[in-house]
Amino acid sequence: MKATVVDLRYKMNDVLKALDRNEKVTVFYRGKIKGVLIPSEQPQSKIKISDHPFFGMSSLETDKSVLDELDRLREGRYNDI
Repeated sequence: MKATVVDLRYKMNDVLKALDRNEKVTVFYRGKIKGVLIPSEQPQSKIKISDHPFFGMSSLETDKSVLDELDRLREGRYNDI
């Protein structure tokens, strides 16, 4: 895709859609090439919830319910004094 600086300002949505389609966007300023925007090469696979580092944090031996534990975490700083 070819885009001018004015296109970047007023039609950025079209530029982003072209990047989503893995197209390179050539940026022109006064008829000369100023740069090329290339799509990032990020992995599209999603992480499993069980692979997240916080998964299983509540597996500690406790007899409190989730709501009780949330209430304890949301208490004020000086409630134990």
